[in-house]
Amino acid sequence: MRCIAHRGFAGVNPENTVPAVRRAVEAGADAIEVDVRRCRSGELVVVHDATVDRVTDGSGAVADLPLSELASLDVLGTGRGMPTLQAVVDAVPASVGLNVELKETGLAGDLLSVVGDRDDVLVSSFDPQALREVADRSECPLALLCAERAGAIETAESLTCAAVHPHHGFCDDALVAAGHDADLRVNAWTVRDTATAARLRDSGVDGLISDAPSYCRV
Repeated sequence: MRCIAHRGFAGVNPENTVPAVRRAVEAGADAIEVDVRRCRSGELVVVHDATVDRVTDGSGAVADLPLSELASLDVLGTGRGMPTLQAVVDAVPASVGLNVELKETGLAGDLLSVVGDRDDVLVSSFDPQALREVADRSECPLALLCAERAGAIETAESLTCAAVHPHHGFCDDALVAAGHDADLRVNAWTVRDTATAARLRDSGVDGLISDAPSYCRV
């Protein structure tokens, strides 16, 4: 199984930050997963929530704040501002994969410009339209994130995805088999304990999107 560091192993590191990415690489992650949105001044920034309130000492919507203001905030006590996608990409060595989750539509062109010619990039989203926008511009591999079982494999196939990312709660032998029959890699999220990791391993998943490196060592 591939060990995919969810937000840079958010269970043990300050999520979606450059320090988290670097520590996840040092911990042996096969790939780093981060979330991306657009800020008011147009840059792509790495943050999960639509607002900055939970992860910084500021408040407000990411879409309403320019990069200069986001860069001045303190993200999760790191003393660092919110990173751009470019800063995160620069921190991930070529030997480690990168999974970029699009939190909104309209990002495809800038995303592809930032990731450039990296070989091991996977673009994921819950939003099929965000994935279609990438497919219209590139052959970059795609992954459909799924919060429910119904239609997961069929929708991923219709988007010509390379992978499907189901929630661990409904990821079982049958779903994994169906995904593999459709020539899809199956990476389950979000793994936060070893019991879940062991069950998913026994189901034959291809990867664990995990909050800590220890959960991948089952």
